[in-house]
Amino acid sequence: MSIGTGLESLVDQTISIITNDGRNIVGVLKGFDQATNIILDESHERVYSTKEGVQQLVLGLYIIRGDNIGVVGELDEELDAHLDLSSLRAHPLKPVIH
Repeated sequence: MSIGTGLESLVDQTISIITNDGRNIVGVLKGFDQATNIILDESHERVYSTKEGVQQLVLGLYIIRGDNIGVVGELDEELDAHLDLSSLRAHPLKPVIH
């Protein structure tokens, strides 16, 4: 299965992207191209910390270059809605080193 086929089934659904620099961006997939550049709407970045809860920085309509994408995953919106992000603690992800 090609990446295009896999992403096509996720259009208009909420996804989570982990970038090569360790960022976690959540939003509604609106489109993508052959280079896996991705367009997200209603997006926000989740910033993790060991000292305080998860911060959510509003990004809105957002484009992520395909060469900066590490992982794309479907988000279970029902499960995500029940998470108390203010009580979650985690180390931020480190960047990918090539």
